[in-house]
Amino acid sequence: MDLLLSVGILLFIAGFILVGIEMVVPGFGFPGISGIICLIAGILLTAKDIEQGLTITVIVVVILAVMLTVVMMVLKRVKSPIVLDEKLQQEQGFLNASDLEYLVGKEGIATTDLKPSGKCRVEGVEFDVRSEGNLLKKGTKVRISRIHEKNIMVSSMEN
Repeated sequence: MDLLLSVGILLFIAGFILVGIEMVVPGFGFPGISGIICLIAGILLTAKDIEQGLTITVIVVVILAVMLTVVMMVLKRVKSPIVLDEKLQQEQGFLNASDLEYLVGKEGIATTDLKPSGKCRVEGVEFDVRSEGNLLKKGTKVRISRIHEKNIMVSSMEN
């Protein structure tokens, strides 16, 4: 076995390990980039001609697809710290957009500048809101006009 073939095989092994780590760890960083570089270098060092290089490339892609399938199946069974698997219940303090409908028409005061988002106080409770129009200064009287996709939309009462 010649030296280039040995180095190429080591690069393949390192590349598959690094790409495997990248499949498990979220994001695209050092392991993924290094793994891709190792796999490309392994292909270049082990292939004797273009036809063999293409064949090796197809084999590498198939192996990566199998690795990804296995990793996905394993991660489905393992509880991931990234995926929220609990239901958000109203009893725990979580609200739906429909739970905020009672606010429509209520009046309050902007407690921060709304450019276009900020805070306003309605009936003694401070809410995160978005302005329907332009910039509204702190202290402006506002009216809640609608609830849009969990955003409390307000408009100025001062014209």
